[in-house]
Amino acid sequence: MQLIHEFTIRANLYEPNPVGAGPIGTRMHYGIAKGTVEGERLNGEVLSGGEWALIDAQGCLRVDVRMQVKTHDDAHIYVQYVGLLGLNETVQNALANGLGTEFEDQHFYVNPRLETGDERYAWVNSTFFVGEGRLRPNAGVEYRVWRPA
Repeated sequence: MQLIHEFTIRANLYEPNPVGAGPIGTRMHYGIAKGTVEGERLNGEVLSGGEWALIDAQGCLRVDVRMQVKTHDDAHIYVQYVGLLGLNETVQNALANGLGTEFEDQHFYVNPRLETGDERYAWVNSTFFVGEGRLRPNAGVEYRVWRPA
């Protein structure tokens, strides 16, 4: 399968709010402080959103993100994605010390789903996306997002 890079998401996160340990893991909530979406067909800013992360017993952080994006030309797009981040030693060190990682440093994959009622961006409603993430310094994340050719 050939993939085409569609856009990159960069976001800064607030300090986590612990939800606590539950029957399937430890949940944390991270509010999105600010963010951008940049691509050839899609550019904008993240208006609001958050991550409801679940750290499971196997050492994975289960990603659960929802956000609203306002494009450069005033369309509104809902973005939701789930995924997995392997909490290897490099990731744990980066999280503990406010450091970033490179894309190849960890297994960090997501499946974004986008929705809009704006006809100019109707193509996002029926496009399958996959993404790869990395940590950015000082509580940030970055995702490169592709679609099938």
